[in-house]
Amino acid sequence: MSRHALLAIGRDRPGIVAAVTGVLLRHDVNVEDSQMTILRGHFTMMLVLAVPDSTEIGALSRELAELEALEGLSLGAVEDTRPGPEPSHIVTVYGADHMGIVHAVSSALAERQIDITDLNSRLLEEEGTPLYVLMLEVALPPGASPDELGSGLAEVGGHEGVQVTLRELDRDEL
Repeated sequence: MSRHALLAIGRDRPGIVAAVTGVLLRHDVNVEDSQMTILRGHFTMMLVLAVPDSTEIGALSRELAELEALEGLSLGAVEDTRPGPEPSHIVTVYGADHMGIVHAVSSALAERQIDITDLNSRLLEEEGTPLYVLMLEVALPPGASPDELGSGLAEVGGHEGVQVTLRELDRDEL
């Protein structure tokens, strides 16, 4: 059994998930992990797949290429996926929308060798200034100090004019 990641991006419409998983099912490929969303009318999907050794990869690839053309998708694949780090904390950011928020927060995390395991953002446009909301699940490496990270993120928040919080992830939230 080997592990692969399959990526798909395209204009959203009903039936994309059914079409992709139908091809996978015909080749005895199991979807182990998935993340899918629609961003402003574009469908995005990432699947981690368990591919049996008996699967004819060439036939699977050809059928996925046909699906790509038929459905108007852009597909990509990565072989030999391995488990990543487990998230341990959640970072939330709220504030007036402006360029550079994601870069500032992700740079502060990268400087500390902290992995981002999940990232979602939304622009909430109500009366007045649009509110930007950013949520990240992160994996602190062994020996990393949550207090030091919290202080560093508070500094980023002050510089960016946004509210940044860090809290430990409850296992029930996964």
